Amino acid sequence: MTRAFGLLLMGALLVGVGEGGADTGVLQPPGRVADAVPDSVFAHLVQRLSGPGTRFNTDNLVSNERSYLHVIGGLEERGIRGGAFIGVGPDQGFSYIATIEPEVAFILDIRRDNLLLHLLYKAIFEVSPTRVEFLAHLFGKPAPSGVSEWTGRSIGDVLAYVEGTPTDDLLVEERHGRVAERVRAYGVPLDEQDLATIRRFHREFIDHGSGLKYTTYDRVPRPVDPTYGQLMLETDLQGREMSFLATPERYAIVREMERENRVIPVVGDLAGDHPMREIGRYLEEIRLPVLALYASNVEFLLWERGTLGAFVENVAALPRAPEALLIRSIMGRYGRAHPHNVRGYYSTQSLQTLESLVDAHRTGEYRSYSELVTRHAIDSR
Repeated sequence: MTRAFGLLLMGALLVGVGEGGADTGVLQPPGRVADAVPDSVFAHLVQRLSGPGTRFNTDNLVSNERSYLHVIGGLEERGIRGGAFIGVGPDQGFSYIATIEPEVAFILDIRRDNLLLHLLYKAIFEVSPTRVEFLAHLFGKPAPSGVSEWTGRSIGDVLAYVEGTPTDDLLVEERHGRVAERVRAYGVPLDEQDLATIRRFHREFIDHGSGLKYTTYDRVPRPVDPTYGQLMLETDLQGREMSFLATPERYAIVREMERENRVIPVVGDLAGDHPMREIGRYLEEIRLPVLALYASNVEFLLWERGTLGAFVENVAALPRAPEALLIRSIMGRYGRAHPHNVRGYYSTQSLQTLESLVDAHRTGEYRSYSELVTRHAIDSR
């Protein structure tokens, strides 16, 4: 069996497409993907699924959602595992992927630069068998001698190593070249400006290390914005370190998916008329349901722009499991006022079933953004 055929054969592992097709279709829990995806299929999917992108006033290399792990317990309790994952943003989705272990993941973001960031991440995952090597590659540091001895070390120890190790400029140039070589090999159409942007992103990680923060071009980072290192040390509501770098097992889940081309970056708007619909059509073809959709705080922007309805109809068109969940982040005053807010956190993470989102929006139940993010929120505590 070829790997490409193995991917297409996923449909044989699943049963029970709901009547009504993509508009109302609910699929049964998934089986197992047989094989990895070849680079040629990966590149084809990136192009097929992507739509027009745009540029924002931020590189968005690091999340500002310190609460991002607070829904991990809720995902586990509700048995959200397998299927397809759709998410936005830089690397928050990796920690959800490590928990859900989906068959395929789509990182969909309106910023084309986010696609380039994820190609950088993909290359670094592929050349980094361990967590300490991943962070060493990301931050331009030499890996420690006796790498195998670091396998069971805490993420705190791993971060302390990279924070305390000087940058090696010669090594940095070698790593830039290695990343560029890997990225070109994927077959995704890129021009020299794209490759320069990927190099610049890598340089940002190297220059700022684990102290890198979410930044925008029109203001300096805020005290409430966490650093990369702080995000990796965050815990869920049970006090467990659950980032994708927290344990070798969680890292291995994400790395294997990246190596098998099963994390697919996509350019486009959640409320646009192409990417979400095309992802849905592809999932129908391979008969795989969505089990989780991570929207960050994009709904706030969509509400402000009057396009939330288009997003909800895109969700309605996805093949999805009955228990499928939306993962959202509520920021600022809305986050602090949310009933699930954890004291001291500027952001609040919350869950809602996709079915309740679609049903309530279609019946006009949400009259404000505040009602949208609170009325059917699932408490993960």
